[in-house]
Amino acid sequence: MKELIKQRTKTFAIRVIRLVDSLPQTVSAQVIAKQIVRSSTAVAANYRASCRARSQAEFIAKLGIVEEEADESLFWLELLVESGIVKRDKLELLMTEANELTSIIVSSIKTAKRSLEQKTRVKER
Repeated sequence: MKELIKQRTKTFAIRVIRLVDSLPQTVSAQVIAKQIVRSSTAVAANYRASCRARSQAEFIAKLGIVEEEADESLFWLELLVESGIVKRDKLELLMTEANELTSIIVSSIKTAKRSLEQKTRVKER
């Protein structure tokens, strides 16, 4: 599962990079472009870092960053649509992927927290 999510997050970042390269050269589009490239690539980079975490707590913390960056990426995609810079139909699949990645990460955080809590309870006994 980790390898699948690694690949999905990297593919998401690449798709956003390609999108950004096609945006108009207006000031507003380029400001958003810089923000979304940063947040979408951070999704992939931080997920990869989470897979190398040295502890469950570090894993959870890094996934929290992934969640924030994925949600931020969705925000920038929404802004591109709502500002009229890009038509919704061109971004629908990217927006869906950002939503799905966010949901997967939230679920992973919840599972990891439950697991950590169970381990803590066992140690306390």
